[in-house]
Amino acid sequence: MSVKRCTSLIGGLLILGGSLVTAPIVSANDDVLKLQKDDGQWAQQSKNYSGTRYSTLNQITPENVKNLKVAWSFSLGTLNGQQGGPLVVGDTMYAHSSYSTGNSHNIFALDLTKEGAPIKWKYVAKHDPKAVPVACCDLVHKGLQYANGKILYQTLDGMVIALDAKTGKELWKTRNADPSKGETSTAAGLVIKDKYIAGVAGGEFGVRGWVAAYDINTGKQVWKARSTGPDEDLKLASDFNAANPHYGRFGEGTKSWPGEQWKTGGGTTWGYYAYDPDLNLFYYGSGNPGTWNPAPRKGGDNKWSMTIWARNPDTGVAKWAYQMTPWDNWDYDGIDESVLTEQTIGGKKHKVLTHFDRNGFVYTLDRANGTLLSADAFVYVNWAKGIDLKTGRPIVNPDKLTKQGEDTKNICPCAMGGKNYLPVAYSPQTNLFYASVNNMCMNYEGVQVQYTAGAPYVGATVLMFEGHEGKDKGWWGDFIAWDVVKGKRAWAIKESQPPWSGPVVTSTNVVFYGTMDGWFKAVDARDGKLLWRHKVGSGIIGNPITYKGPDGKQYVAVYSGVGGWFGATVSLDLPPDDPTAALGGVNAAYLSGLPMATTKGGTLYVFGL
Repeated sequence: MSVKRCTSLIGGLLILGGSLVTAPIVSANDDVLKLQKDDGQWAQQSKNYSGTRYSTLNQITPENVKNLKVAWSFSLGTLNGQQGGPLVVGDTMYAHSSYSTGNSHNIFALDLTKEGAPIKWKYVAKHDPKAVPVACCDLVHKGLQYANGKILYQTLDGMVIALDAKTGKELWKTRNADPSKGETSTAAGLVIKDKYIAGVAGGEFGVRGWVAAYDINTGKQVWKARSTGPDEDLKLASDFNAANPHYGRFGEGTKSWPGEQWKTGGGTTWGYYAYDPDLNLFYYGSGNPGTWNPAPRKGGDNKWSMTIWARNPDTGVAKWAYQMTPWDNWDYDGIDESVLTEQTIGGKKHKVLTHFDRNGFVYTLDRANGTLLSADAFVYVNWAKGIDLKTGRPIVNPDKLTKQGEDTKNICPCAMGGKNYLPVAYSPQTNLFYASVNNMCMNYEGVQVQYTAGAPYVGATVLMFEGHEGKDKGWWGDFIAWDVVKGKRAWAIKESQPPWSGPVVTSTNVVFYGTMDGWFKAVDARDGKLLWRHKVGSGIIGNPITYKGPDGKQYVAVYSGVGGWFGATVSLDLPPDDPTAALGGVNAAYLSGLPMATTKGGTLYVFGL
């Protein structure tokens, strides 16, 4: 398949050291737990099981961060959107690239003990060319995971692969998804005990979502749990949602859908996951229902799309689930990450889960039983007037319900969300969450579409523009600090391009994040004051990390490489002819001036004092 044809098809869809920690340990859980406590290393995409992206490293401070310089850089070898971030284990950095229209991607082990971090080994994976035209929203990869001397990850064409972290040798390969059915994989997954938990993407193709567990030593599938369908497919516990029966209990995976629409029900699972070892529950979000046109799905809540799930990683059995956007009319894909902290809500201390959803609300729930404790809008929202804490349901504005054959105007936020896939960070020093958020709204028209396996199943025409119903000009996003106890912003920084970078925050109150037009910034975690910035070669949609090198010095690393939904106009060379192309992303990109603000590329940057 030619590059030109691949790009055309993707555009068509969018319309629509030396040493390693390898000693034998009782379980991968023990290994991961040990590594996440060492802030000199960064062995998980979200830093730790709680997903805080917080580091106690303290050499870089608000006073000296202005002295940061590029220590070294490294080309990732591909030009599509570079999501996720590198890992650092022992004296080795593990970096990954995006996928390419040449049907391959790269994984590198870089030697941090030597000047310039030369390559220790390189793994080039060829993927099925059928995956390229069915990959939604750019050819991205959210990152690698490490456990027990293995690098584990998913490929665009649905494979789960384990590599020897010391040599790069492929240890095993297992199929998790089938691109001929529109199924792809872009998520980072998560290692829990002796299992790698994998998800699936493809909600725009009517894929019926799932999570599955694979033995990290053999690659054998241990269990698989669906998002929609009969209870036995959903793997519901006998006491499922017992604490909150009004959320829905048994039979809802079919009866909340008209006819057999649940079979193409979406609910895919391509975000970042979290895990509570004490409760032995892992948490993730399921995405939009298929199709985007709400008319064929009318007659129920379409459970369990748009849902936060809590499952036992040993068995896959679900303890509880909470649906954020019943009968989704807006593609408010619910896959965003959850962060596990302890908070005092209503005068009582709770072990909680906090989730910034694309629908514009930030939800805080008791993570043991799913009880909703608070829900507040973190961006401008007009599709709903709020969330009823007693029922857990949104108070929907009927004027903003989308319909087949009718263009509903000025819906906020847009389908890209109040926040997209990029994870937030949390600091126990300030008790604030740090998030890159959008300031965007949309017009949305449902259109009739017929399901065909492996073909786009979107059924909507979308136009996106600046926020507050188009009243804001030249302001496409914010970087915010959020106080979950008070339910409001502590501070915010307006950005001319939407920031699509998952931040990292340190114990010295420095927060790092990147912008779509290629600025890498450091701000004060307490008040948002700009402390330092550096222009990199391409827009940033990756997640920075911080680590301690073999020389004992603290470094910060980030991928540069514009892409993803908003940046696909640049990474895929989409013309301005059709403003609804890239599901409205083309209009947004050209209005914001992104094609003149940055260009495509793929580079790893490492900064030090």
